Amino acid sequence: MHRRTFALAGFSLATLLPMAATAQSVVELAGVKYPPTQAVSGQTLRLNGAGIRYRFVVKVYTAGLYLQGKAATPEAVVSAPGPKRLHVVMLRDIDANELGKLFTRGMQDNVSRDDFAKSITGTLRMADIFQAQKKLAAGDNFSVDWVPGRGTTVLVNGQPQGEPIKEPEFFNALMMIWLGPRPADVALKDALLGIPRPAN
Repeated sequence: MHRRTFALAGFSLATLLPMAATAQSVVELAGVKYPPTQAVSGQTLRLNGAGIRYRFVVKVYTAGLYLQGKAATPEAVVSAPGPKRLHVVMLRDIDANELGKLFTRGMQDNVSRDDFAKSITGTLRMADIFQAQKKLAAGDNFSVDWVPGRGTTVLVNGQPQGEPIKEPEFFNALMMIWLGPRPADVALKDALLGIPRPAN
């Protein structure tokens, strides 16, 4: 039941990228290019994995996870040192306010009550950011950057949206939307972690 309530839920698939490819070349998904590295806070991050989020057969968005080193489990992502980035590019129009609400539900479904309570300040800020956007159109993008000692910065189309959110619990809870026990999309979770899926 929880999975049906999350954003863009339903039967879904994700495109998995071999890690050898992500380490060596630009990866292209539905026309969206993910370079093998990105710079965050002056440090070079590497593409850990990327995939496409589907709703039924409709492509909704692409997502790519950038870290300093390889992480194949959610625990490894959370404990990874240094900056981190999740970059999402929309493939269809979506109501930004609704997306923010559904992200909140995704966090509630994937972290403990105590951890969610610790991240509530950041959760409210993120909801306000998306509410102010009104709509994310196909081609729009947002990034969520974590920088130790600074916090989480949300960027929409490359523009920072206010001051960083200080609480580390918020970034970790947000990542669990995609990497938690009840992720938005199991196949996309594996793609972001670089885990091969069995061929159909």
